[in-house]
Amino acid sequence: MTGEDRVDEMIRRYPALGCCENEIIEAATAIIDCFENGGKILLCGNGGSCADADHIVGELMKSFEKKRPLPEDFKESLQSASSERGGYLAENLQNALPAISLCAQTSLFTAISNDMDADLVFSQQVAGYGKSGDVLFAITTSGNSQNVVDAAITAKAKGLKVIGLTGQHGGAMKQYCDTIICVPSTTTADIQEYHLPVYHAICRIIENKFF
Repeated sequence: MTGEDRVDEMIRRYPALGCCENEIIEAATAIIDCFENGGKILLCGNGGSCADADHIVGELMKSFEKKRPLPEDFKESLQSASSERGGYLAENLQNALPAISLCAQTSLFTAISNDMDADLVFSQQVAGYGKSGDVLFAITTSGNSQNVVDAAITAKAKGLKVIGLTGQHGGAMKQYCDTIICVPSTTTADIQEYHLPVYHAICRIIENKFF
């Protein structure tokens, strides 16, 4: 099934998301290009969007819908590294696509909030983890969450591509995104309900490409 087929399938189930078709494909293509060039994806958001960021990491860092066997050379290296555990690791580890949730670094998160400023919790991590060619996937239902907007600004300054996932109007983040997916609602709960099929479609397109 092609990327376009994946999006068509999603739109059949969620017709209101037809307005986001081109941006979903564009976002998936940007992330694929990032991975093909040795980059990684950083993700951030607050509250429900924080949970979405963690959710996306879970779909990328292990099997989502397809089997992901390790490359044979890595399997051989594992077996060479340990005669006791190498074979087990070689058969049970899964191929991963590198993704980091900036919401999950609890000690760092609280240190930045306490020692610097709470608005900097994501941008400080982008400054540390981000490299040119990486992607920041920034999620905010309003588009105006200051810590997410600041992360997008920092990402642009470091040469990352910025993908935004937000509500109908895009908010302040819109001007800093290379691609922005604005789902057709202004109500927080409805926006969050639309976000899940959007990022699942993106994850399906990516996994289908690599596995």
